[in-house]
Amino acid sequence: MRGIVKQFPGVRALDGIDLEVTAGEVHCLLGQNGAGKSTLIKTLSGAHQPDAGQIHWQGEEVRLPNPQAALHHGIATIYQELDLVDGLTVAENIYLGHERTRWGLTARADAATSAAALLHRLGHPEMSPAKEVGRLSAAGKQIVSMARALSHDARLIVMDEPSAVLDQEEVGRLFGVIRELAAQGIAIVYISHRLEEIREIGDRITVLKDGRTVATGLDVADTPTPDIIRLMTGRSIDYVFPERGAVPDPATAPVLEVSGLTRRKEFTDISFAVRPGEIVGLAGLVGSGRSEILETVYGARRASAGTVRVEGRELPPGRVGAAMAAGIGFCPEERKSQALLLHDPVYRNISLASLARFTRRGFLDADGERNAAAEHTRALDVRPTGVERAVNTLSGGNQQKVVLARWLLRGCKVLLLDEPTRGVDVGARSEIYTLIRDLAAQGIAVVMVSSEIEEVIGLADRVLVVSDGRIVSDGPADEIDEHGVLDLVMEGDVA
Repeated sequence: MRGIVKQFPGVRALDGIDLEVTAGEVHCLLGQNGAGKSTLIKTLSGAHQPDAGQIHWQGEEVRLPNPQAALHHGIATIYQELDLVDGLTVAENIYLGHERTRWGLTARADAATSAAALLHRLGHPEMSPAKEVGRLSAAGKQIVSMARALSHDARLIVMDEPSAVLDQEEVGRLFGVIRELAAQGIAIVYISHRLEEIREIGDRITVLKDGRTVATGLDVADTPTPDIIRLMTGRSIDYVFPERGAVPDPATAPVLEVSGLTRRKEFTDISFAVRPGEIVGLAGLVGSGRSEILETVYGARRASAGTVRVEGRELPPGRVGAAMAAGIGFCPEERKSQALLLHDPVYRNISLASLARFTRRGFLDADGERNAAAEHTRALDVRPTGVERAVNTLSGGNQQKVVLARWLLRGCKVLLLDEPTRGVDVGARSEIYTLIRDLAAQGIAVVMVSSEIEEVIGLADRVLVVSDGRIVSDGPADEIDEHGVLDLVMEGDVA
């Protein structure tokens, strides 16, 4: 890709990008949110048309007017927001759009056999091609999306944050598959915000900043991590967390109390308390029940046993409205599909949990919404600043700030954060860490889940280790390290 330019109304998303990928290499594409990575790969996949520049494929200039043309050439893209159909089976999703047919009819048996072979190749022979995709975990859906890309006999596969929903074992399997594909001469463009992954799997690096290529073709082994961060951000950022505040007095009454919370087949006998100004982190592998615990506390899932109390008052199970009224706010893992109205303006996304506040005689006070939203976007430094713009035009880090602003406007007492920095670049992560710590300093009780153990330990005051739906350890964050968490997870010994 040479001199690629892409202009949107008021935004020059790509300003002369260069990218060269060779057969059999893992080429890592890096940059902060808003640097142009997503626009570039959508141009490579045929979803966007460049306003200037050329794409050369196997030595010849090509036009990719649509995604089908890219697939025809052997270019497949796995997006971070997976484009799967929950109501269809695994095999049907894998061959969606290029169904296996015989005599003009869908050959379901052939599709199932071929899908099983692809899943085996990806290290998941246990996954049934007949299973409905909507019943799979996020990690399972990621595997189906990878199988779909392989089903097109791709010569180049673009992977956008493929490890974001995978646990360490799954990431190890993913890297094994990537190495196998590269050994077969297939090129991989790998996008990740986890720089340690780049070290493990990458061959070369291209770095984007503000829609431009600031470095390309760098050898991973020869490029120190501080240099990569400096190229991405234009400044040096240490991977450090804000200083912890004063430890809440143990005599202080907890604002959130969870006692014996149980949900069949997901988690059992979960008990913990959080005091005002305290950050409690849940650490564990994907599938351990962490996210389900938060969703049940919030009332999005109904517990089969146990209680949730806010300031001593018991909440009815399975009632989100009751949780919100009691002062609980929730930032879910999948912000784009579960938290945001992507095509609505920033101000409406912020006011969404507080609409009654802006209702006058049955009508919404739009000016009041805008003014309140603008106040909170300034406080959280949401960029760009206009609250009228659609929220889908913001980077991942700024979208996450919008979700946080929603609960600040609502005035919550307890804030539940599920993967608060997922898909967020290294610069924005630092800002979000500071925001979370500032919220705790204001007396908000925070419960957070993160797949990155370092993040949980670095940000939380207290860490609960969750394994197979049970809390196996509860202690101060400064008394445990990453290896200690992993040992507890693997052993499953209750502390």
